[in-house]
Amino acid sequence: MRKRERIQGIFSAQTISVIGTGTTKRKTKQMTYWYAEEQENGVLKVQAINTNHIPTGPLVAVEMEMFLRDYHPEPEIYVEKVIPNLKKLEKSISLGESHRTNGENYSAEYEFNKAMSLDEMNVRVNFGLGLTYLARGEVDRADNIFKRLVILESCFEPQHKHLFNEFGISLRKNGMLKQALDYYLKAVELVKEDENLHLNIARVYFELGELKPCLQYLRQALRLNKRLEEACIFLNFLKGKGFIEECTLEQVIEKTADDKKALESLLKTDLVSPTEQKQTKKPGHLVKELNFM
Repeated sequence: MRKRERIQGIFSAQTISVIGTGTTKRKTKQMTYWYAEEQENGVLKVQAINTNHIPTGPLVAVEMEMFLRDYHPEPEIYVEKVIPNLKKLEKSISLGESHRTNGENYSAEYEFNKAMSLDEMNVRVNFGLGLTYLARGEVDRADNIFKRLVILESCFEPQHKHLFNEFGISLRKNGMLKQALDYYLKAVELVKEDENLHLNIARVYFELGELKPCLQYLRQALRLNKRLEEACIFLNFLKGKGFIEECTLEQVIEKTADDKKALESLLKTDLVSPTEQKQTKKPGHLVKELNFM
């Protein structure tokens, strides 16, 4: 028996809503369009189509019975409008990423803005534009992109990991420490077992002069991967600068993150925070020593 092809394409659905009250009460019908794709496990997921006929926003699971009852195929829209606009979107994103890689930031901005006009919620577009602004030191414009990205859970998915990491590092290197911390803390809610993410949070807390949470997240990074070279170097850096007691890697890993006394036992009681040190010595000298991260 021939295997059935999985459902994929553009479908329309009609919603009925009631507006008004009493004698003015009436029903209205609205047609909406969705991109639908059946997953390998048989689950159907749909995604809204924006006014430019681009699938955008979160994927929503729909039961097969409900889908077959309420959604109707629209193959003409898929062929005549969706596919051409998706090609335009991909072309602008690819050109933008190429320009950004080559340091051609104004050309990159032009292409990313073209893509943004088609799909303002596209993760690659937002990352690309945000990184372009950061490369030019335009922190206010980058902050607007950050506010959009931090509410998009899809930006923390595995396929966007390289852009996600680059954006967070760029926020920190541009002095946007509060934004970088909010960004990483949002990410760690969704991706708990990423040692590099915990290390990045530790690095931001260090630059903020908050050593206790810095050590907490550094320990978690080492517990996830005690061979993580950058985390080991960071630990030795903290010991060498006198921020924490001399201890072995195993001693750090063994102590539990929720044990406050164990955490505090690793911190020097007479420590001076990185912020205070930077006020008495050449500004940024400690951060420059960690420029490998």
